[in-house]
Amino acid sequence: MPQHTPLIQNRKAHHEFFVLETIECGIELCGTEVKSLRQGRANLKDSWCSVDREIYVKAMHISPYEQGNRFNTDPMRPRRLLLHKREIRRLALEIKRQGLTLIPLKLYFVKGKAKLEIGICKGKKLHDKRAVAAEKESQRTIDRAIKSAL
Repeated sequence: MPQHTPLIQNRKAHHEFFVLETIECGIELCGTEVKSLRQGRANLKDSWCSVDREIYVKAMHISPYEQGNRFNTDPMRPRRLLLHKREIRRLALEIKRQGLTLIPLKLYFVKGKAKLEIGICKGKKLHDKRAVAAEKESQRTIDRAIKSAL
């Protein structure tokens, strides 16, 4: 899968969750929402996905488009994600069986279409977050020592 430059990223997700798998899916938007996204006016910070017969992304904020007047929609409305039926079934089974969650990670455009990268995630405990922070700090110390030795 080619890498695309994300317009909006959920940086908090990698701190709060272990990302086990990522899936690229389309997202159903209104016209003014697309224009607002092209300006980079969205927030994925506290968003999550619910799975039933369809997958919806909830609590994703897309700011109203300034020139949109009456065509603007509710910034926090649930938005449907576009996946094949078999993918939705697989995700629903995996989430129920393993107690995982779907978290939006990135939002970007591919050939003019808005795409959302969602991750199948498992929540981190406090000790996991501390271990990751300690590992990063030790790596920084090693890098500094190597740089000063050269």
